[in-house]
Amino acid sequence: MAEFFRASTVWVIDFRYEGRPRRWFKVFDAQADAQAQASSLLHDLYEGRAQLVAVRQATDVEELQYLRGEEPKNLLCPTGRHP
Repeated sequence: MAEFFRASTVWVIDFRYEGRPRRWFKVFDAQADAQAQASSLLHDLYEGRAQLVAVRQATDVEELQYLRGEEPKNLLCPTGRHP
């Protein structure tokens, strides 16, 4: 795949929700400040209950898993349903 056609990037967001570790895969614009967007998103959704731990670009393997829908799911999350 030609990299210059990519308008977005897959990011791995590690955070703690009420003290428990969580991980999201999110897609942000390639030019965006992913750290700031992740922090803002967590604040909007959870206010003070979530703490951002790390934001990093997904590896090629993680990105493929995300795009194929094969990334690990949180079994306790009701939105982690499979088709």
